Parts: sequence; structure tokens; C-alpha cells
Amino acid sequence: MPFQPKFSFTAQIAIDLMRIEGARQAVVHLPITVSVLTALRETARLYSTHYSTVIEGNRLTQEQVSKVIGKRGHFPGRERDEREVLGYYAALEKVEQLARAGEAVTERQVQHLHALVMAGGKTAVRPTPYRDGQNVIRDSRNRDIVYMPPEAKDVSQLMGELIAWLKSSETSGLPCPVRAGIAHYQFATIHPYYDGNGRTARLLTTLILHLGEYDLKGLYSLEEYYARNLSAYYEALTVGPSHNYYLGRAESDLTSWVEYFCHGAAESFENVRKRAEEAAGLGLSDASVQLRQLDARQRKVLGLFRESNNITSHDVERLFKLSQRTSRDLLSRWSQEGFLTVVDPAKKSRKYGLSVLYRDLLR
Repeated sequence: MPFQPKFSFTAQIAIDLMRIEGARQAVVHLPITVSVLTALRETARLYSTHYSTVIEGNRLTQEQVSKVIGKRGHFPGRERDEREVLGYYAALEKVEQLARAGEAVTERQVQHLHALVMAGGKTAVRPTPYRDGQNVIRDSRNRDIVYMPPEAKDVSQLMGELIAWLKSSETSGLPCPVRAGIAHYQFATIHPYYDGNGRTARLLTTLILHLGEYDLKGLYSLEEYYARNLSAYYEALTVGPSHNYYLGRAESDLTSWVEYFCHGAAESFENVRKRAEEAAGLGLSDASVQLRQLDARQRKVLGLFRESNNITSHDVERLFKLSQRTSRDLLSRWSQEGFLTVVDPAKKSRKYGLSVLYRDLLR
């Protein structure tokens, strides 16, 4: 039977959807330069990474997360936490890449995101197949079963039905935040993996919002809202008469979860609106369209140009921990694409500057 979620459009959902739309429209039309937008976006990614891993028990602080991602720190005894942070950050960058491509969500994309989550920062990964056995969610205090997901034999079909629902014409008529919230719930309910389900569910949510043009220039972190009150997050996800998937969970009314999700999105979006308005209050011009055309590495390279007019392959080597050859190839490609220009053509010490478009935007 196809996935057909049950929920009602309550007055609270309607109010929060209007708040979401108001914040979205305001942020879309606010003028923000590349320099400011890059900084705000990086902060949002760091917040998302920190809070999404905190939900899973990660012990690193926000400052430590920033150091781990920036390759500026290592914390003995916290290696697993570091791998979780690097994995989630890499998956967030993949979400942005998929959003730029603008293609409908597929199972393979979701499996790829999960693989990145679990890979500890490695980007050359293969999509993770679904679990081949049963798993259970237990209370960490008394080990009681909190939730028993569907059996492994049913996971593939259930995931296929979820993706088909996202693509259906009926679903396209629902507001994007509602679609994203329901997808989050259903993915967590199916629990298609032994580990990493929560993080992948939150990444899927972000991808759906971005594809639906609810990215708010990449400046928000829904994960922070969940992490601020974990008990409310888990309580909202726990619906149905039984902890067993087959005893009513699949047919449960999701209204309370949709209310929770939309309220969190509204609060997160309004916080973004406030920060963006403060940035725009400096009288800066909008650069979000140009910035959206850049990949994650190009956006990071922009930071180098806030400190120097020119860069070399050695700067890129240090920034991304790449080989000299790979760094040179990157700079050459970016020059051909019009992102950079060759300032000094000397083969051994070739220097690059920003193209006129991006140089002007950084002023």
C-alpha cells in the first residue's frame, strides 16, 4: 500500500506556515554581499553540524567543532566525535551540491548522504545499502525498548514508497515545509540503517527544503531547534499506540509532529531573518545569486581573498590539504570557468586573483 500520511491542517500549522513564508520572502529580497553571506553560511553549517551531532551524544563544543572542521585542532579521546562532525559536515556540503543540481530526491542520493555521514569526512564513498537485520531503539537509562522499526525485509519497499510519495503530483500540492517534515518523520520511522538514521533524516529534510526554494540563502539551522529541547523532539517523533511499527505506527495521525516541525522551522527562519536584516542594514548589495553558483570549495576560497588580493596553489594546498598537482588543476579550472583570473603567469609561482564580478562583490 502506498505511503499516505494522515494529518490535519490545524490553525497552529497555518500560522507557522505564514511565519515561514514571511521570513522566506524577507530574506530572499535582502541585499547581502558575498563576504557577509559566506561568513553567515559557514556559521549556519557549523551550527547544523554541531547540534545534529549533539543530538546523537557528540561531546565536542561548538568551538571544538569549528577547529576540527578547519583542521585546526585534534582532541584525544574524542576521535569518534571528530569523525561524526567531519561526516556530517561533508554530507551538508553534498546536500548543497544536490540542491544546486535541482533534481528530484532519489533513494541513491539518500544512501549517498548516509554513507557520507558515516565516513568520517571521506568524500569518496559508495551509497550505503539498507540494513539486513532488525534493530531496536532502547532507553539509555533502563534499556527498555522505546521503538521497534519495521523488519529489514520491508525497508526497501517502504523507502521506495517514501521517495515515490515525495515525487507524486498529490504531494507537490502540499507546502514544502510540510513535505519536508513528513519525510523527516517517515525516514526516522522506517529507520533503514543500524546507525546514522537521525542525522540522515535531518539532512533529507534540509535537502527537500532547499529544493523547494526554502533554503533562505543557506543561513538556517533546524538542528539547533531540536537540540535545544531534545525531549520535545523525541516526544514529537513518538506517535502511535505502540512502540512496535506494525501495531499502529504506520497508520498514526502525524498532526502533532507536523505542528512541532513547522513551529521549529518558523522560529529558525525568523532568527535568520533577524540576522540577515542586521547584515543588510550595513547598506550592502545582494550577492546571493552569484554565490549560489559556486561550489563549497570556491566559497571557502573566497575567504582567502579577504586577506590577500592574490593566491597561489600553495594557499589552496594548505586550505584543503590537497596535493600540489590537484591544487594547480583546481586553480586552472576555476580560471577557465571565470571564477579566477591569472595575475602572474609564471609557471612555478603562478598567482590568481578573483574575477571582476567577485572582486567587486567583496568590496
